[in-house]
Amino acid sequence: MMRMKFLFRVFLVTVALAFAGQELPAQINVIPMPENYSPGSSAFELNDATIVAANPYAMAEAKFLADWLSQATGRSFSIVNMDSMPQSNVIVLSCTKRKIDLTPERLKVMPDSMARRVLQADKSAYRMNVSARGIFVNAEYDEGVFYAVQTLRQLLPAQAEEKKLTLPLSIKGALISDKARFEHRGLLLDCCRHFMSVDFIKNYIDALAYYKMNVLHWHLTEDQGWRIQIDRYPLLTEIGAWRIEKDGTRYGGFYTKEEIRDIVAYAQKRHVVIIPEIELPGHSSAAIAAYPELGCTHAKIEVENEWGVFKDIYCAGDDGTFDFLENVLAEVCELFPSPFIHIGGDEVPKYRWENCDRCQKRIKDEGLKNEAELQTYFIERIAKFLESKQKRIIGWDEILEGGIPADAMVQSWRGMEGGEHAAQESHAVVMSPTSHCYFDYGLAATDLREVYSFDPIPESLTPSQKQFIKGGECNMWTEHAPQELVDGKVFPRLLALAEVLWTYPDQRNYDAFYLRVEKHYPILKAMGITAGFPTVPMDLTVRPGEYSAMVVEINKNISNAVVSVKENDKGDFEPYVDPIAITEPTTLEWQVEMDGRSYPEVLKWSYDPHLGWNKNIKLAYIPSPYYTGGGEHAMNDGRLGTPNFRDGIWQAAQGVDMSAVIDLGNAQRVESLSSNWFHYGNAWIFLPLQVDYAISDDGENWQSVGIATSDVNEKTPGEFPVPFELKLPKPVSARFVRMIAKNHGVCPTWHDAPGEPSWLFCDEFVIH
Repeated sequence: MMRMKFLFRVFLVTVALAFAGQELPAQINVIPMPENYSPGSSAFELNDATIVAANPYAMAEAKFLADWLSQATGRSFSIVNMDSMPQSNVIVLSCTKRKIDLTPERLKVMPDSMARRVLQADKSAYRMNVSARGIFVNAEYDEGVFYAVQTLRQLLPAQAEEKKLTLPLSIKGALISDKARFEHRGLLLDCCRHFMSVDFIKNYIDALAYYKMNVLHWHLTEDQGWRIQIDRYPLLTEIGAWRIEKDGTRYGGFYTKEEIRDIVAYAQKRHVVIIPEIELPGHSSAAIAAYPELGCTHAKIEVENEWGVFKDIYCAGDDGTFDFLENVLAEVCELFPSPFIHIGGDEVPKYRWENCDRCQKRIKDEGLKNEAELQTYFIERIAKFLESKQKRIIGWDEILEGGIPADAMVQSWRGMEGGEHAAQESHAVVMSPTSHCYFDYGLAATDLREVYSFDPIPESLTPSQKQFIKGGECNMWTEHAPQELVDGKVFPRLLALAEVLWTYPDQRNYDAFYLRVEKHYPILKAMGITAGFPTVPMDLTVRPGEYSAMVVEINKNISNAVVSVKENDKGDFEPYVDPIAITEPTTLEWQVEMDGRSYPEVLKWSYDPHLGWNKNIKLAYIPSPYYTGGGEHAMNDGRLGTPNFRDGIWQAAQGVDMSAVIDLGNAQRVESLSSNWFHYGNAWIFLPLQVDYAISDDGENWQSVGIATSDVNEKTPGEFPVPFELKLPKPVSARFVRMIAKNHGVCPTWHDAPGEPSWLFCDEFVIH
């Protein structure tokens, strides 16, 4: 053993000298990129006689590696203790400490000096030396050894993951020193809107571990389904786990305690922490459907089969609600060793509380100011209970409203501002802004490059505040993604976030990263993952042509993409050759293939070269930064929106009217005016109450030419565009044309979020 200690001291000195001034070569295909890498002078030959050796603290990782090598090669690999290992042809794994259980109770009984060392230790760090004698891995904690094993896996060819690795194999010499930038590197998987199988979840745990991600945020309860077995409340899974779809079919499922224990144990072996999310006080329709007494009205409701936000939430004025939640959470705590429990806390409409005598009495008795403070009371009461179970809470950034609950971690999704505020108040933060981390969004909104550009730390924070940013998560919500569609949305974007959360910004370069991503497609396929495209394969440029034509031209974002096109749903797809000139309303449908794979999303866009296209426009409102539609000219760029309001074409404003004026340049003959609006009540998107169209010769004096309305009832379910068209009884002459769309202002009283500001979404102001 003394001999090995001496060898490792020599190894560490060698590593330190070799790393001075080194840059990472582009040819290594490791994701995330290691902190320091230097080519070694000699290669290691992996062959039939190679032995895996470890000290006692790293023995679990040695078994993981030996099992994986056996599967990759079809040959058995022996494991020995370091004391009896051979002089060469060996893979040595060593660490000085086991992972320490960092529960609050454990930390309290530690001496202060030890507690500080434990909390400050970098458990992800490792060092690796690949030489002719062997591969030597050293780390302080077994977690670091495990990550070194993942790096070693990625140094091997893709055939290893395909279980077709042929020996002997030469592994290039290398000196690697590495550690994670952030301690929290996670993926949220929503198994409520659509149920995921146990095997699927395990496969994702494998992928997370492979890319050095260490958190699976498991979303287990929602309006549309309760997915976790609770012995004390069997109706949660007998009733709450199932919903009746609109076609009359019964959909759902849940995880038994036995399955959950199996998944948790599987994750622990791969150093992935599973943080369960039990939503409260909102997003609780499934629980209330099972036990109506949990709601304010005690009325029987159904498990929701729509997506959105709903007014029936847990009653905050009834102690029975807290008894229920504490009993549920007690069983949850027994299943999950994670030091954190996620309690949601997002999108909580206050209508039921405002009209509940028990909730109003609670506000009065507790000396609270309003329903926002009642929500804080609710969450703090749950947090106090979880503290008695040695657990801390994580909540979405809405838990900031009414005051931040003590010792809570905040997950910021509505931009970075919530996390920034929480860090300024000395609260731990996980960043998950929709702009970079929502993988349910299409690639038009968030592609691989956009994810890679993410930095979880706001520049405005001071150095002492920045330490509260613990990391980030990508969120895979599944309203529109059953299990078979999840892979194509998560991958390869997860690879970008993995590198963002592991590797420091000054060591990252997107072009070099993308070259590595291309090499990982076969690896993902071998893992049973059907990865999607890295970005929208093409963009369309629209420019003026001859004789008032609109010319549509493609720009490939992926060089080897093969593009075909079809006009107005007529005929077959034809190879795209030249730009397409459009003189009338036209729909173009695009088919794209890359390496034999078809792009999964329908690329079908409509265009209208109307009189107002590409003319000067002035808006009397400020578009939402989340839905700009492409900028100021989104309202007259000739593109018509799709049935997906997140397609990047729709422009939106919340709580205000939308008014726009188009200057046609000179007097033009106007026969009809129209604008397209989006309807999706569950997402708080309503049609205008009316759209008033007017004309002017000077842009100051206006004459109304008519008002357009819609027959679509505001309570109509579903999401779809609706035109508001005004055909003039006779043509008029005008240079300036205006529309004013009247907003509801707030969601109506029948809505599940009454009183909340409603949205208007418009894609184009069309003048013919």
